[in-house]
Amino acid sequence: MLRHYITKNGKTMRCGYTTGSCAAGAAGAAAEMLLTGRAVERVEMDTPKGIRLSLDIVDIEIGPGYARCAVQKDSGDDPDITNGILIYATAEKTDVGIVIDGGEGVGRVTKPGLDQPVGAAAINSVPRQMIAEQVRAACARCGYDGGMAITVSIPEGAALAKRTFNPRIGIVGGLSVIGTTGIVEPMSNAALVDTIRVELSVLAASGAKDVLLCPGNYGETFAREQLGLSMRRQVSVSNFIGDGVQAAVSAGFERILLVGHIGKLVKLGIGMTNTHSQNGDGRMETLIACALACGADLGLLLNIQQCVSTDAALDALDARGLLCPVMALLGQRIQATLERWVPTRVEIGFICFTNAEPHAGVLVKSANADALAEAWRQG
Repeated sequence: MLRHYITKNGKTMRCGYTTGSCAAGAAGAAAEMLLTGRAVERVEMDTPKGIRLSLDIVDIEIGPGYARCAVQKDSGDDPDITNGILIYATAEKTDVGIVIDGGEGVGRVTKPGLDQPVGAAAINSVPRQMIAEQVRAACARCGYDGGMAITVSIPEGAALAKRTFNPRIGIVGGLSVIGTTGIVEPMSNAALVDTIRVELSVLAASGAKDVLLCPGNYGETFAREQLGLSMRRQVSVSNFIGDGVQAAVSAGFERILLVGHIGKLVKLGIGMTNTHSQNGDGRMETLIACALACGADLGLLLNIQQCVSTDAALDALDARGLLCPVMALLGQRIQATLERWVPTRVEIGFICFTNAEPHAGVLVKSANADALAEAWRQG
């Protein structure tokens, strides 16, 4: 059990670890067992978040030319349908390199625009990196310089996937192996909004009049690494963009800059300020409306409708020469939504980006975004 806790709204809540961490731990153990022939009952590993995990290895099987084992998913105090399931990894020798694939219960990507290409197992980039790191470490400990094939499987995955968004977005046959930090932090909507309000109040009490709002890790990373902005006056608002903006206004901030990925900010184009998928989607509908206003034909509109991600839709728009005008119109809609949430005394702007090539970078920003951003470059 992971004994790492966070406090939300005065309540102490235990963190868990992701399916990606489970797969990585199992893969490292399976690789070592394959090379030594000896059972590994526990592995130690560092997560991308910097938190060290000690994972029990269960259901060990060592056979001719393979080793297989599992790690049990622990979601902590987060309500997660994957809590308690077993994530398996099977290791086999190959000539060179580390090959990672999905087996039973791991979904397959069937539509473009997701983290992995069509046909690949739905094991996202960060978990793949974590798996490879653990396998390389095991090989180094054992003095083995050959290759390794790792197959991740989740026996309960196919049944559980029916209760997720995977079938809708084009991932079939099972669950996704995900996680960008390796750690699951408990999510309580009311507690999280209260936390956002408290953070904003504390920042305002320090005398700050400018606040940078980011809906998640992607926004923070882009603001810091790509825009060169200071994080000293920054608050993460997760999916609660509307609540975050309102709380910033109530706290007395005079200037607000929102930096977020298009997958979140596009929803502001239809006035949706809680961007969690449980509250609705509307991403493609927004882009379709903007494309139609910019002269898109029926074929392009139907193409966008079939896209499973905003990045895939960007490719479709770019191929027809409509990316720039559609982004410009989307930007007007986003700004109009934000301005409806603030009084005239408060200046608000946004920067909307993507990390996906070939469009990586700023897609659209408010007219005042650069001037607002100077407050954080100077800070």
